[in-house]
Amino acid sequence: MISAEGIDKVTVIGTTSWGTTLAVLLARREISTYLWSWQKEEAARLQRDGENKLLQPGLRFPPALTVTHNLGDALAGAGLVVLVVPSSSLRENLRRLRPHLDPASIVLSAVKGLESETGKRMSEVIGEELGPALSTAVCVLSGPNLSREIARGLPAAAIVACGDLPTAEAVRGLLMGPSFRVYTGSDVVGVEMAGALKNIIAIGAGMCDGFGYGDNGKAAFLTRGLAEITRLGVAAGAQALTFIGLAGVGDLVSTCYSSLSRNHTVGFEMAKGRPLNEILASLGQVAEGVTTTVAARNLARRLGVEMPITEKMYEVLFEGLDPHRGVAELMAREPKRELHGVQ
Repeated sequence: MISAEGIDKVTVIGTTSWGTTLAVLLARREISTYLWSWQKEEAARLQRDGENKLLQPGLRFPPALTVTHNLGDALAGAGLVVLVVPSSSLRENLRRLRPHLDPASIVLSAVKGLESETGKRMSEVIGEELGPALSTAVCVLSGPNLSREIARGLPAAAIVACGDLPTAEAVRGLLMGPSFRVYTGSDVVGVEMAGALKNIIAIGAGMCDGFGYGDNGKAAFLTRGLAEITRLGVAAGAQALTFIGLAGVGDLVSTCYSSLSRNHTVGFEMAKGRPLNEILASLGQVAEGVTTTVAARNLARRLGVEMPITEKMYEVLFEGLDPHRGVAELMAREPKRELHGVQ
């Protein structure tokens, strides 16, 4: 059985705000932790500064944390490899690290997105790129995890899912801390689908706030959004109950109500009339909900799943539909049973 005690080195791939935060959490436990950057200059700067001043200012790096650009050094002897890169670059990064990866390593995906071109989940991409020998111990991490709050030590919870529960429990043992509670599960599909699809709803929630639609309107939008993403998740092989857990409702609520959410910010700023391209350029990080809207729409059509909110979101983001008109069209749809397509 795999145990946390047998893992004495962890490597985090990606200097995103969440990647930086996870690396610091692990290093605080005096686990030898490597944070890998694909940019040599960035790696040198982060190591010199002892913090990620751009994305997580003030979050000081513990002595056990090393930032490097050298993949061989980063991955040598790593018992756990944590992937925290944008979904659009995951496949490219996997091809970079594959020659250096120990087949015995556990791979943990903390990426909340779907591959835009294929609609594939991140664990599916990992399986394709690493092969069966290197992808049998793939775990996924999700939940209401706004990185800036976790970096401040505020209480939070997450779920690690894996087809092999002892592996998930080993990862839980590494991540669990006084202010970060981790649960385990086996529904990899559900955890990934919930974590990716809620970002679409978060963009719409930001628009609700930007337009001043009120608490009733926003609550209705979130609830119908949850029903919609659950339908697609179940059609893709997920368990419906996963969507009322941390990866579903938990993540949906935090992302749709927090000003720290990039996806919520996108919707809020669009409601104020700012162009999408301008908003995305000003974020400095990826808003996964934009590309996930494309992937989810295509997947829903392929699986024959009705997703009216996602369809309207696509039209708003990419076809110039006025959001007010989109809301009016959603409100005018033929009424149905509340749980239509879910049970």
